[in-house]
Amino acid sequence: MSSPKRKPGAVDPESVPKAVVSRLSLYLRELQHLLRDGQATVSSSQLGQLLGFSDAQVRKDLAYFGHFGHPGIGYRCDELVSAIRSILGTDREWTIGMVGTGNLGRALLGYRGFASQGFRIVAAFDEDPARVNQTIEGVDVFPMMRLDEIVRDRAISFGLVAVPAAAAQGVADRLVAAGVTGILNFAPVTLSFPSGVSLVSVDLATELERLSFSVANRGGEKAEEKPDDPPPE
Repeated sequence: MSSPKRKPGAVDPESVPKAVVSRLSLYLRELQHLLRDGQATVSSSQLGQLLGFSDAQVRKDLAYFGHFGHPGIGYRCDELVSAIRSILGTDREWTIGMVGTGNLGRALLGYRGFASQGFRIVAAFDEDPARVNQTIEGVDVFPMMRLDEIVRDRAISFGLVAVPAAAAQGVADRLVAAGVTGILNFAPVTLSFPSGVSLVSVDLATELERLSFSVANRGGEKAEEKPDDPPPE
């Protein structure tokens, strides 16, 4: 069995387009489906066809991180899953602290897909006395005054912000001050951080606007939008 010529993930994250990282996640999901269906190998053409990309795009995306194919075989699905998980950092478990246990927060706590990809919410926080000191979907809810303590004691790496826009920056600042190095923000507001802290924002209204744009400009044809998917570089 041959090995990649370059260690997966041994690349400057800033040099990789966001669209490529988004497509890696799509490749990973599709490969996991193929493995569950008992398929051992896949070609770049087959993988691209499943997702609506060209085989050249698949090969170019993967080439940022190494060479993973085998002559006459294509990609071994289990090898490529392992490589992509290493690249994305999901070959380990990441601990998450979530702030906000309203409707969105509760829905996120109930989502089972996080754990399957290596993410585990180990604590939740809220300012509302009626919501603290309880357990939601197996996750303990703490008052905000204990955030620093719990982040330290439970070795929390990521913060998930599910609070109203007006409170989001303050909450994010507290998470960063407590030692969190990555923030996933669901509040519809732009946040600012010092260098060394990574931020991903998910604005659900913006995603619906992308969807409405796609439908409105394609005459109502059914079309699936891929996240951050510009034309091939």
